[in-house]
Amino acid sequence: MQRAERAAVDFPMPSRNFAATRRMLLIVLAVSIVFPLICLAGYGYFDYQRRIADSNDMIDRLARVAEEQAAKVLDLNQQMSSRIVELLGNDDDAQIRAREAMLHDRLRGIGGDFPQVSSIYLLGAKGDLLVSSRTFPAPALSIAQREDFTSAKAMRPQPYFSLPMFGPLSQTNVFTTATGRSDANGQFLGVVSVALRNEYFSRFYRELTNGDASLALGLYRQDGNLLVRYPPWPAGAKPSPQSKFTQALRDKQLSGHVRLNSSVDGVERLLAFRRVGDYPLYVMSAYATSSIGEAWRRHFIMIAALTALPCLAIWLLVVYSLRQLEGERRAWERWQGEVAMRLSAEAASRQLQRMGALGNLVANVAHDFNNLLMVVSANTELARLKRFNNVEKEVLAVERATATAESLTRRLLSVARKQPLKQRPLELATWLPAAVPLIDAALGDKVELALNMVDQVWQVLADPTDLEFAIMNLAVNARDAMPRGGRFVIRCQNNRLVASDTLLPDGEYVLIACSDDGEGMPEAVARRAFEPLFTTRLHGSGTGLGLAQVLSMCEQAGGTAKIDSVPGSGTTVRLYLPRYRERQKAATVQSGTVPAPVPAPSGVVLLVEDNEDVAAGVAAVLETFGCEVRHEPTADQALDVLTGGARFELVLSDIQMPGKLNGIDLAEKVRSAWPSQKIALMTGYADELERARRLGVAILAKPFNIDELHALVACEP
Repeated sequence: MQRAERAAVDFPMPSRNFAATRRMLLIVLAVSIVFPLICLAGYGYFDYQRRIADSNDMIDRLARVAEEQAAKVLDLNQQMSSRIVELLGNDDDAQIRAREAMLHDRLRGIGGDFPQVSSIYLLGAKGDLLVSSRTFPAPALSIAQREDFTSAKAMRPQPYFSLPMFGPLSQTNVFTTATGRSDANGQFLGVVSVALRNEYFSRFYRELTNGDASLALGLYRQDGNLLVRYPPWPAGAKPSPQSKFTQALRDKQLSGHVRLNSSVDGVERLLAFRRVGDYPLYVMSAYATSSIGEAWRRHFIMIAALTALPCLAIWLLVVYSLRQLEGERRAWERWQGEVAMRLSAEAASRQLQRMGALGNLVANVAHDFNNLLMVVSANTELARLKRFNNVEKEVLAVERATATAESLTRRLLSVARKQPLKQRPLELATWLPAAVPLIDAALGDKVELALNMVDQVWQVLADPTDLEFAIMNLAVNARDAMPRGGRFVIRCQNNRLVASDTLLPDGEYVLIACSDDGEGMPEAVARRAFEPLFTTRLHGSGTGLGLAQVLSMCEQAGGTAKIDSVPGSGTTVRLYLPRYRERQKAATVQSGTVPAPVPAPSGVVLLVEDNEDVAAGVAAVLETFGCEVRHEPTADQALDVLTGGARFELVLSDIQMPGKLNGIDLAEKVRSAWPSQKIALMTGYADELERARRLGVAILAKPFNIDELHALVACEP
């Protein structure tokens, strides 16, 4: 059943929007999938970042511990070197050899009890081994060309840290701290060297990492060369000397963090490094990011599994609901089909009533026009019998019949929204009181009229005749609703609408509320009150056009109409008309900027009208004004005349005509080709009036007043 038919019944069928419900369930399903995924993704991202931050904190703590351990060892090493330098004083190689036995014992006493010390030995000015804490007597050995000896000689008295080496006496991997000696004159005397065991540092680092293979600790020189690392690099491995880590060491940064891929095993690691006191050494702690990622993945999979359990329950519930909804939809459609069959007879009956109302309307219009035509015909015949002498009475009768016919056609065209509007600004403060006598006459003697208006009511832009018809229609409806008499009140006030139920744009409106205390109407009737041809009156007593004309007038003015009715209490019809604000006229163009118009022949009018009778009538009126009239039946022929060079005081054209061009097309071409040529249009319809108004030409709405036509020409009789 069509929606219009369902809305027509007093108790409309209940509606179920299965599509909206299904859409909502699908949205719930999508949300139950997407939202957990987004939450899991967010949790996974932030959890991974947290683990990275925790790993950085952990390796930073390890680096601090390793730095403290290395600093203590090197401080102790520095103290031992200082004691030995003081013990030797300015002794040369010969004097040291002479005291070798005593110095051997003293060196063993100074460094023999410390597990990190492999050996302490003294070197002469030429690199010869003079005394060793490990052997006595010292073997004949020279390291004059070795890197630690030459560097210590050059850097004295600052200690020099050698690269890792295999000790020839200790038979173990060591690195040395060599301190050069000088006499009072700066003469080089030799080197005091302390060999430190790599194993000591490796064992400490292994205990510190608890054997975790993903962790690494190391001791580096400032130039990036490795001294000790746990776990050690494979034999022959050569770390890249150019990396972010070695660059930070060369830049002498005190501490920092870097993230890099190892050039040895290709593993990405987080690194933290710290300088060891004031020594040119750095400790490094590193953690493989693959271990972080593995721990993160295990944890994330567990969280995802826990999250999936309630989500799975929701998904199953939504799928079940969708299947149930589909079953309900099929049952609902079967029920609607049965109801539609029962209501089809009622729909057919209502259609018959509509056709009856339409027939009633046609019969009434035909009856009224027959009466009017009878008046015109009879008075025309009387005028002919009088040989068109002394026919003033008959002409007045024809004028009255014409006015009545004009009113009837205006009502029909207004409902159809084909009536050409004659809108103008209205001052309701003066217009409404002036209309009170007509409204009071329409109400009759039993109904009392009251007009309530606020001060300074805003102007509106409306057709005064249409507005008068609208209020008269409401007055007649109110009179019929109060057969025993009552009160009809018109209230007029300014209103500012914001998010109202009128569906109008927010803004300023004038409200005209017409209320009666009559019988009122049920909600089902009120819903259809503005429908054309809808009436509740007895057959033959109403056309159903009254309230339709009211709504049409308001909407053509840019507003609307609303009806509120309570059975037994009365009805209120509210008319909303937009406030009119007069626009500032465009500034006058300076003289000299507008080209002088081409003078047109005075007193000659080009009439373009396809209806010969109408053309004859208009031409006769123009001739009474003293105008010479040239008639063309189509706009195409009129354009040919103008193209041929003819000019007229006025081109007066109908809009609807046969041919390629209509009146508006002709006006556009005239305005484009001959701007100075004056042109006006005539019409009985409003279909293309907006297009015509944009051209800025005068428009006469049929039937128009002769004075309106006279104002367009300057002919003299």
